[in-house]
Amino acid sequence: MNRLFFRFFVLVMLSITAATFVIYFVFARLFGDPLDDIARRQASAQIFLLEQYVDRAPADEWLGRLNKVREVSEAHFDLIPLDQARAALPARQHEALERGDVVLDPQHKAFFRRVDLRGDRYIGSNEEAIRAYNLPIDLGQALAMEVVRYVVVALALLVPIALWSRSHWRALQTLSRVADEFGAGQLSARAHLKPADAVFPLAERINAMAERIQGLLEAQKNLLHSVSHELRTPIARLEFALELLAERAGDPALTKRIAAMEGDLTELNDLVNELLSMSKLDNAQGPQRALFELEPLLRECADGLHPRPQRLHVDLGERLGSVDGDRRLIGRAIGNLLRNAQKYAAHEVALRVRRDDCRIEIAVEDDGPGIPEEERERIFEPFYRLDRSRDRATGGFGLGLSIAHKAIALHGGNLKVEQSTLGGARFVISLPDGVLSA
Repeated sequence: MNRLFFRFFVLVMLSITAATFVIYFVFARLFGDPLDDIARRQASAQIFLLEQYVDRAPADEWLGRLNKVREVSEAHFDLIPLDQARAALPARQHEALERGDVVLDPQHKAFFRRVDLRGDRYIGSNEEAIRAYNLPIDLGQALAMEVVRYVVVALALLVPIALWSRSHWRALQTLSRVADEFGAGQLSARAHLKPADAVFPLAERINAMAERIQGLLEAQKNLLHSVSHELRTPIARLEFALELLAERAGDPALTKRIAAMEGDLTELNDLVNELLSMSKLDNAQGPQRALFELEPLLRECADGLHPRPQRLHVDLGERLGSVDGDRRLIGRAIGNLLRNAQKYAAHEVALRVRRDDCRIEIAVEDDGPGIPEEERERIFEPFYRLDRSRDRATGGFGLGLSIAHKAIALHGGNLKVEQSTLGGARFVISLPDGVLSA
């Protein structure tokens, strides 16, 4: 909220400041400099004495009244040649001086005015001007008062801006929390706002979108789960039938064909098991967390690999400690990565683990052909396989990496792929400090 409030407040104040400058220049252009008006108000007493007391005297008493004003006023009045007055003023003010107006010089706290236009008061008075200086003109004080005025306006704006920002910020925070919960898998999360809230229409659209997404995902999960379960029954029947057929078959060629069919059924059964595993991960509300030692799990995953000609290098580092998570899911993810690396490695597979205070990193590497950079984002999609691995001997079903990715994501971690120093692919599991334990 502080950021929203501050930005809006700064925007309002900048707008007010810009408007102030625009008003100043427009008024200066149309009606004269506003600072002259301020100076004229501050010197109004001296101008009043001159115009209402001195100027109203008969010609033979004019100088006498001017001298009395000199005695009682703190400002200094004197008579100077008209040319000297012209020299003291900018050219734009000469016309007003020639007309007999009071011309202010706020910078020097003074004003000038011709004695008269025709010399009626005394001989030569038409060539002289009155100069009053040491006037009580203080533009700094006037500007300070203007600044205080705008500060008071700004402070008065703080209250409605704060109330406006708070209501909007709370509504936006609600939408943000719902988006986070929905993205974390809580498909029932909805935004409950009042119709009076400014973002209520947006919340309604987000809720409608969430309803549709939830419906589509649940339909997809139910279909996947149902199909996977329904396939088990015909698979079991076929397996039983093939066993009976194999017992009665006497032809070696038929026996070989039956064995091939049994292999196909085994593959189909494995696919159903993988689909069920995917369905369980999709429907899981969260991993079944418990504290377990990480090193024994890693060694079980390494020892559980089928014997292959590739060498397996295991570097578990030091002080791996315990992890607060679902041991089965994390083990499944690591096992899938190891089997995937073993499948494509030429000579070597490596399992390396490092831990610091804020995270644990588990890397599985191989010296196989690697994964092109443009394919690295897609390999975690279900059923996605690279072109060179589509044969059934090495390609699998394209679900192992997807299952590993989902299992790690449920723990708040991430799984990424990069180039290995061995020449092939390097899969890296990063688990945050939230699942680590000393």
